[in-house]
Amino acid sequence: MYAEERQREIAQMIEENGMVSIAELTRRYSISSESARRDLRALEQQGLCKRTHGGAIRPQQVSVLPPRDRNFDEMPIYDNYDRIAAHAVSLIRPGDMVYMTGGSFGFLMLRHLPQDLKCTLVVNNADLAARLRPFTNIDVYVAGGRMRSSGSIVDSMATAFMANLHFDLAFITGGGLTADFGLSNGTDETATLQRQVICNSRRNVLLMPHHKIGVDAFVKVCDAAAFDALITDWNSVEDELTRLEELGVQVTVVPAPEGSDA
Repeated sequence: MYAEERQREIAQMIEENGMVSIAELTRRYSISSESARRDLRALEQQGLCKRTHGGAIRPQQVSVLPPRDRNFDEMPIYDNYDRIAAHAVSLIRPGDMVYMTGGSFGFLMLRHLPQDLKCTLVVNNADLAARLRPFTNIDVYVAGGRMRSSGSIVDSMATAFMANLHFDLAFITGGGLTADFGLSNGTDETATLQRQVICNSRRNVLLMPHHKIGVDAFVKVCDAAAFDALITDWNSVEDELTRLEELGVQVTVVPAPEGSDA
């Protein structure tokens, strides 16, 4: 099969399925990984896909929706979210003062958080605080203020609480991240609290799945360069990650599970 014919088929696969992986292409066409990447580069130049670490996706980044339900017992757990959360936990050192996001990643980090780890965690989510009760070696501080139905606390009282603290490490997530606009989120209250946390933290780490990379949400939180590191997954768009690295952000791409097509 000629390369042009193969590329037409690959473009059709991406259009129909939303994404394609390098592993899938090498297996289907009996070609090398480099040949598969050349095909995807050619398709990207034609505007037919966006290359990722594991393959390519449709230009509009159509993807699986993230977990929405804050009921931790019933919340779906996606591989990319769980692997990002596990890597985040590995960065916490004994004795650290840590701000932990109250989003889905905060709950998922508890799956990997050792109960014998001695540190201090500050949270702004009532449900997450309750989940931390069995961790007797961890000192837990909870921001005060008006609680949303999701359990999060992000009003002006919570922001004032954060203003009086200093963190060794802050784990932040949001609605979107681009090199141009920076980190963005859905509400001004959340963005304001996050700015305060970022300002008071010695090291700031972003936890962002691939479908939020290259996307701008409603309210800007801060420039991307305000972050020391980004942890994302194997389907993140390569050119956006390159631009973030050029801003000084250390990018970690967690690997896909063994046996997957990514």
